[in-house]
Amino acid sequence: MRTVNATDVRHQLGTLMSSIKVEPVLIEKNGKPIAVMLSIEEFERLQELEDSWWGEQAKKAAEEGLLTEEETKTWLMERLNETTDH
Repeated sequence: MRTVNATDVRHQLGTLMSSIKVEPVLIEKNGKPIAVMLSIEEFERLQELEDSWWGEQAKKAAEEGLLTEEETKTWLMERLNETTDH
């Protein structure tokens, strides 16, 4: 992954926009990573992966059984009480 400092991004934006078609570009400020520039195709691919992961989590939860509204309230109250008791 190519790394560029934030100041250079302003001067190299056109070049960077071409670069992101091949690989993401890490942007640093004061030597610390602050952002990543990536192609829309890569962004959409990552979004699809995330959506798929959340879908799988929902499916697993449904298979394990969902709590009723009352069970959820009880569970939440127990957790709240645990945190306030400490």
